[in-house]
Amino acid sequence: MYTDLFDGTSFEDAVEIVRSKTKNDVESALHKSSSGQSVTFEDYVSLISPAASGYLEPMAILSKQIKKERFGNTIQLYMPLYLSNECRSSCLYCGFSYENKIPRKTLSEEEIEREARILKLKGIRHLVVLTGEDYSKTNLEYIRNAVSILKKSFDSIAIEIYPLDQEPYESLIGSGAEALVVYQETYDPIVYAENHYRGIKKNMRYRLEAPDRGGKAGFRRIGLGALLGLSNPLGELYKLGEHAKYLMKEYWRTSFQVSLPRMRPAAGDFQKIIPIGDKDFVRYLFAFRISFPDVGLVLSTRESQKLRDHLCELGITHMSVESKTEPGGYSDSGALKQFEIEDNRTIPELVTTLRARGLDPVFKDFDRALLE
Repeated sequence: MYTDLFDGTSFEDAVEIVRSKTKNDVESALHKSSSGQSVTFEDYVSLISPAASGYLEPMAILSKQIKKERFGNTIQLYMPLYLSNECRSSCLYCGFSYENKIPRKTLSEEEIEREARILKLKGIRHLVVLTGEDYSKTNLEYIRNAVSILKKSFDSIAIEIYPLDQEPYESLIGSGAEALVVYQETYDPIVYAENHYRGIKKNMRYRLEAPDRGGKAGFRRIGLGALLGLSNPLGELYKLGEHAKYLMKEYWRTSFQVSLPRMRPAAGDFQKIIPIGDKDFVRYLFAFRISFPDVGLVLSTRESQKLRDHLCELGITHMSVESKTEPGGYSDSGALKQFEIEDNRTIPELVTTLRARGLDPVFKDFDRALLE
């Protein structure tokens, strides 16, 4: 399990390791990448370090080049589908948190089918299905049934739900899910405990081991991420990279994606956001593209239209579009959002922008018949 490796370097030590990197380390990493040599984990650490802050342009050039070589001029489009905002966990920063006095809703079969019809008409074929953490309202049977309904209309279904054991994951694969998304939120044990103080989510190690269980279960794709803004980004990026490297070696038949969502306003009064500037944010993405050339990089509508337009050419492989972060949001936006989004463009508007930049928006790159 990754937790064995995780315990080997404390979060505080990880921060100091990143800070210790020098400009010589950064230049060595960039030279390796530009000359076709293998980039090591230590090189990745150099590229996320403060020492690399003056190397944004060469990192952008390399990131763009690597993305084109490995993924071509494509951007995979997907949409999130929230099934429920019911939650029994308490997370200080989340709009769905148990304590928040908000309207709660869990979609019925009929409502799921209605949302599916709307999204299918938009041309979308890749979905990420999300719930809060309520084991009674959105139990395994409910999620399996939802996936079974949705697989009739969509070619790829990823699940972003509460962590499960290996066997339930296997049952979800049997129902039609082919990808698992588990954002650790923060890799800092102290900050994790402060922000997750009630419900199953307070068990950090169980969440940390979820991608391992998903890999053993046989998911075709697994998505990872850290919520930037909760703790020191240097430690988060170190641990996220360490986690990705471990999983890629351990579950080599599985493809992996990484996302670096930044904190956005949500219900509640959470104030302890550590600001992550745009320059550092994009450099972290470039560091991932250079160091993990075959990993998908996901950019959601949390980010601004302007920033997404720039980054779509510079290493990003997957983008969400027309996102609604509330259950039933595509047919009725009466429920509460999990967080605010920044890029509100329609699919035709985003497609026009991508094509104007010489990129090919992809609605489908997978057929479940390949698994049969």
